[in-house]
Amino acid sequence: MTENTQVQKPGSIGVAVVAPGGYANDEPSLARGILALQQQGCVVYDYYDPAAKFQRFGGTDAARVEQIYAAIDNPHVQIVLVLRGSYGMSRLLPLLDFRRLAASKKIFVGHSDVTALHLALFAQTGATSLAGPMLCSDFGAVELSEFTMSHFWQSVRQPESTVAVATAGNPTLRVSGTLWGGNLAMLTHLVGTSYLPQIEDGILFLEDIGEHPYRIERMMLQLQYAGILGRQQAIVLGDFSNYRLAEHDNGYDFDAMLAYLRANIAVPILTGLPFGHIRDKVTLPVGVQALLESDANGFQLTTQNMLLLAS
Repeated sequence: MTENTQVQKPGSIGVAVVAPGGYANDEPSLARGILALQQQGCVVYDYYDPAAKFQRFGGTDAARVEQIYAAIDNPHVQIVLVLRGSYGMSRLLPLLDFRRLAASKKIFVGHSDVTALHLALFAQTGATSLAGPMLCSDFGAVELSEFTMSHFWQSVRQPESTVAVATAGNPTLRVSGTLWGGNLAMLTHLVGTSYLPQIEDGILFLEDIGEHPYRIERMMLQLQYAGILGRQQAIVLGDFSNYRLAEHDNGYDFDAMLAYLRANIAVPILTGLPFGHIRDKVTLPVGVQALLESDANGFQLTTQNMLLLAS
């Protein structure tokens, strides 16, 4: 665990790197990510120690909690950026003091496994956070996504941000409500626990990777049967990819699954959100008010950003 020893200039952005889930299995991406942040005007405080990885995790459970606490206790840090997803956040939920995290006013950023942190933080304290890029896969990419970088910095510097998607086949609607969601498997995993926020009339966004359409359907039906989907105003699906169909699926693919869901879930379901395990992704604030407008030509999602860097 090493902190940046640079003198932080007034106005520069302090970014802490933590690994609450998996370790950096592509170590060059770690160095690239830190360099990319520095080139974007950030001073990086790296609390992840590659030598301290434990099993498939970025450290023992206790060590990963200490990474998070060290990051929020650093007065020079504004953004706490997660190294990568994989698995591990679930183990830390009962070990974390969420009120302490919320009181720090730090901006927590990540997606995938980090969904558990976003949702638990909001459920326990009402504090918002950002479902967005991570160090290794995004800031550490060989070629940075200009789209991802631009939308991320817009989300932490401007009071409002908009995602405009040109796509066909979605229902026509105009709704507003609390924006929440993240990784489908992680959200489903929290059903029945105190870590899942109880959202009424919300706008739920979902994504996942490597999940066959039948497993996506099964998780969606679990959320439906638990009464969660019926309380939302709209469901917006991001990227669902990297699965393999089998011969015995016999025509049952993602589109067939989607048609079934739309026929059996009364809440409008939209597709095409550029979010998930993809190169070009938007950053979505979890727990803020949002406006969703959709017609035959596409949809627009506008969010009121509450987590802003001081100008």
